[in-house]
Amino acid sequence: MNGKGVISEKFTRGERRTRETLRGIALFESAKGLLVLSVGFGLISLLHRDVEAVATRLISHLHLNPSRKFAGVFINAASNVTDKELLSLALIAFVYSAFRFLEGYGLWKERAWAEWLALVSGIIYLPLEIYKVAVKSNWEHVAVLVVNLLVVGLIGMVIWSTKRSKPEKISV
Repeated sequence: MNGKGVISEKFTRGERRTRETLRGIALFESAKGLLVLSVGFGLISLLHRDVEAVATRLISHLHLNPSRKFAGVFINAASNVTDKELLSLALIAFVYSAFRFLEGYGLWKERAWAEWLALVSGIIYLPLEIYKVAVKSNWEHVAVLVVNLLVVGLIGMVIWSTKRSKPEKISV
């Protein structure tokens, strides 16, 4: 114990790097969860309101041309959305954010299940992201792909190094 009543832990450089990597990814995943949670509450706030009017004000506020394709599709979708659909989308957002918070917690606490969860959940998106870059390459699609490849690569390295550093049990 050190003088402040905290048990001091000695980590090797590799262990420290692994912990920093996992905590960085945990914060990233938790930030995604927080963003989607905010979207969920935003969707809830649209219940029983004129969503088309809200969408039109948003398009105007962002100085987008309402006659352009994206803005038109957005306003059209907003004009046809029902309260039931808003509630369903909000529920999906809440479940997704809970998943991201769980993953972030597990990574922060250096749990093996969270490392595998992060690896699989990152790999699942790769085919779609590669397809988007191949079909319509723009900086957003490339950035999303690069960040996901970075996260998957780092988590893979953590899992690999953890597996290699633990001695295998020999069953007799």
